[in-house]
Amino acid sequence: MAFLSSLNISGSALTANKLRMEVISQNLANANTKGPEGAYRRKLVVLSEKLDNNNFSAELSDAINEVSSFGGVEVSAIVEDNKAFVLEYDPENPLANEEGYVEIPNINTVEEMVDMLAASRSYEANITVFNAVKNMATKALEIGQ
Repeated sequence: MAFLSSLNISGSALTANKLRMEVISQNLANANTKGPEGAYRRKLVVLSEKLDNNNFSAELSDAINEVSSFGGVEVSAIVEDNKAFVLEYDPENPLANEEGYVEIPNINTVEEMVDMLAASRSYEANITVFNAVKNMATKALEIGQ
């Protein structure tokens, strides 16, 4: 059944949003991390459309049935934010530079929490879609009995 492919779409979005929430959690956990190599850099998740061009049988089936298949969403990259670090004056700190400043991570906890809420809402919406499709499939099977 063609409408069951929407289970794959919402399932891929669930996986992508789970990873997005994990990266945001990592950012929040390292909001004050400083080290000899430098401060922790904020990480961002880049999402993109999932294309499945390597599956010949799926492409042939879609061409025969004149349907276009949607692959869903995938994480295409996890990149570091290039925003400048915040400098804090602390000449006593062993990590301080020649002027006495220590690099603080470029993480705004309020921004991270807003991103976490957005990812969480997206996750919830995809669970709702998944359950709706599952209920439609169940009702279709009941009608066929």
